[in-house]
Amino acid sequence: MKIEESSSVETNDFRVMIYPSSRKFTAKESMDISQRLYDFLSGWKYHGKPVSSSFKIEKNQFIVICIDEEEVSPGGCALDSLSDFLKELDREYGFELLNRMKVSYVEQGETKTVGLLEFKRGLKEGSIPHDIEVYDFSKDTYLAYLSDFLLPLKRSWAQIYV
Repeated sequence: MKIEESSSVETNDFRVMIYPSSRKFTAKESMDISQRLYDFLSGWKYHGKPVSSSFKIEKNQFIVICIDEEEVSPGGCALDSLSDFLKELDREYGFELLNRMKVSYVEQGETKTVGLLEFKRGLKEGSIPHDIEVYDFSKDTYLAYLSDFLLPLKRSWAQIYV
């Protein structure tokens, strides 16, 4: 199974949903997640129509799902089924994929993930330096994800805490 290959053309019409884990995946977890995502997305439907989608595991910690909404734009029940799938991964592995109250950043080449309050306190007290790069999980198009997923703190959404 080669998941990385795709005949899709990169376009900003592709919707992106990013799910950050609270920690890096082990090699075994990454393989299991990849297989389960492949199986789930292969059968993912919205009102009986297949949802054209793909995924990528970024930095061995973030699940990125890309959806071509040209033919089918999933909503309601389809998004609920995706959420249920991610909750199942959370129950099994404790990734906290749906917890949006955490921040991931790069400090001296290492990705770190902490709670938002800990992040704000660390910036204020100086235990987290201001020369870090911060991940932005709110990117919702593929081109925005490619260009602005990781930004210097002073250009990121987190600049308000500096």
